Amino acid sequence: MDLVIDRRALLRGTAAIGSTAALTAWLPAWAQSVSPGIIRPLPTVSGENIHLRIAEQMMTIDGRESHAIAINGTVPAPLIRLREGQTVRLHVENALDEDSSIHWHGLILPFHMDGVPGVSFPGIKPRSTFIYEFPVIQSGTYWYHSHSGLQEQLGHYGPIVIDPRGEDPIASDREHVIVLSDHSPMHPHTIFTKLKQQGGYFNYQKQTLAGLLSGRDQSLADRLAWGAMRMDPTDVSDVTGSTYTYLVNGHGPRDNWTGLFNPGERVRLRFVNASAMTTFNVRIPGLKLTVVQADGLPVRPVTVDEFQMAVAETYDVIVQPTDDRAYTLIGETVDRSGMARATLAPREGMAAEVPPLRQRPLADMKDMGMGGMDHSAMPVMDHGATDQAAPAGDPACPPEHAAMGHCTPAAAGGGMDHGAMGHGAGGMNHSMRDLSVAPEVKDTPTVQTISPMPVDRTGEPGQGLRDVGHKVLVYRDLMAVDRNPDVRAPDRSMRIHLTGNMERYMWAFDGVKLNEVKAPIPFLKDERVRITLVNDTMMGHPIHLHGHFFELVTGHGDHAPRKHTVQVQPGGTVTFDFTADAVGDWAFHCHLLYHMHAGMMQVITVRPREGDAA
Repeated sequence: MDLVIDRRALLRGTAAIGSTAALTAWLPAWAQSVSPGIIRPLPTVSGENIHLRIAEQMMTIDGRESHAIAINGTVPAPLIRLREGQTVRLHVENALDEDSSIHWHGLILPFHMDGVPGVSFPGIKPRSTFIYEFPVIQSGTYWYHSHSGLQEQLGHYGPIVIDPRGEDPIASDREHVIVLSDHSPMHPHTIFTKLKQQGGYFNYQKQTLAGLLSGRDQSLADRLAWGAMRMDPTDVSDVTGSTYTYLVNGHGPRDNWTGLFNPGERVRLRFVNASAMTTFNVRIPGLKLTVVQADGLPVRPVTVDEFQMAVAETYDVIVQPTDDRAYTLIGETVDRSGMARATLAPREGMAAEVPPLRQRPLADMKDMGMGGMDHSAMPVMDHGATDQAAPAGDPACPPEHAAMGHCTPAAAGGGMDHGAMGHGAGGMNHSMRDLSVAPEVKDTPTVQTISPMPVDRTGEPGQGLRDVGHKVLVYRDLMAVDRNPDVRAPDRSMRIHLTGNMERYMWAFDGVKLNEVKAPIPFLKDERVRITLVNDTMMGHPIHLHGHFFELVTGHGDHAPRKHTVQVQPGGTVTFDFTADAVGDWAFHCHLLYHMHAGMMQVITVRPREGDAA
């Protein structure tokens, strides 16, 4: 494992040179001494009338105080426990000096109760109370969070569990709610400013000369080629463990949050990824995970060793520990810069071994949107090279490079000749920004690249998990338990491109940021639409549609998995069908908080058909 030393830790160490405390301050949290374990269930509120108070708060993470925004004095906010069929009134008091809001993520409700300022309601003014009231028409695991500014990053989030109207068909002996999140002592507006100034500011895992000399990561030729394109294969996460501490139910790795079990019990773990920017890879070494719900809706049980969890997704899993010992619950970040850590144990004070971080992934040609090439049959593409390209079977020429005509004699040492592609030191030409293959995309500075041949990646486990040696959940594993409520063929289809400019930290749909949008995306009530999301960037994006569930098109017909949030892998596509059955205005956005803040958000509007009652 490469040791990453953040600058704050270095300064602390310099001030106390020679001391053991200074040395341990440099070590990752899971390598330091830990507490015997915090066994503290999430505070819970329930009933027909629930009171929530949003206020500033100091919170302690791994022994250090940090500023936060809390609800009812806690981070995460209290677990809201409801029952399908009830009507709930949520009295939300805003004790902040700024506007606030609560969005009920994944809940189906009237649009004016959805909680998005400027879209569905005006927000909650300082020192005022707003009452949300709506019927609860579903069950499952969901969550809630602010949709005002960057408050979510400061702790304004919490879980929701809705028990089914009758007996729960998912049998378990006990359950634990597991809220994963990220927290930084740096103010979120400072984080955003630094990202605007330098897109890779928080990436401390870039390739190094030492790595090159030792044969790690890319070859010299590939490093030069990617550098000429101004692309960084280590740019997997915008905000990393260099500033983040990763939390389980508000506790850092050293706090060692612990959930108890009796050997032989079926334990239900309700996972919520409430982070601002972090995709987690979740596993419990020594235990199989049987996934039984995705985004609150039941799926046919599928047993895996690990699953990737995008921001804003929820997964319910069943584990059945039979041994009288502790197990480590790991939420490793997708870029391997840190982890959330907790323990499942039969008794207090127990802990299991915490494995080291795995090697961080590198982006590849598929992440650049070049996964749709038939490398075995496709003729060589000439991008202006003057030399004869090496044949596709040349062992010195990887097939994806041969297919693009990159393996000229000058580049036959294994690297890409991006001079042949027109990618000189001055940047990329239209070879990686060919708008003719994406007519939906506007020619704006927010479009740095266009994926030349993106592919559906719903059958893949996510970045860095391809060769881990065990079963990893993929979207195509998911099948709905019940037949989909609407199985009509789509009335029409549309493509939406996820675009970005990392150098300027600009993000958008179809090259248009929210503040540049002229009108909402229109739908008619009950219209059936097939949408294909195309990721033109080298970073995964969790896309969330408010007020609706959609069916992933993954080959399961009328038992397609229904979700409200889906991760679109780098250079990949995701297709879903949805029924516009909820009249009103609804947010549609990337759930990476700083991407949304930078413009990757639009509004869809669902209008009644002519003659329908409003």
